Amino acid sequence: MVNEWIDAFAARLGQDPVTREQADALLGLARDIARGTDDRRLAPLSAFLAGVLAGRSGDDRAGAIRAAQDAARELLSDSEPPGGDDAG
Repeated sequence: MVNEWIDAFAARLGQDPVTREQADALLGLARDIARGTDDRRLAPLSAFLAGVLAGRSGDDRAGAIRAAQDAARELLSDSEPPGGDDAG
């Protein structure tokens, strides 16, 4: 169990509970995006997109989360953020 509330939320949504590893990976993803983009609002939106990817991946949630982490690292390593000054 990661957290009683998040487990109950997953159940209410008809989803499997989030594992400790998944929670740590998603929280790390959100942290890295918030820090790497200097826009904290992108963290939950990015976590949502990672969740969409995980939902479409069938039983390979861990692989989907890794793919999202890889994509984020690639974007964050670019010298100029996507969208430039128009992102806000």
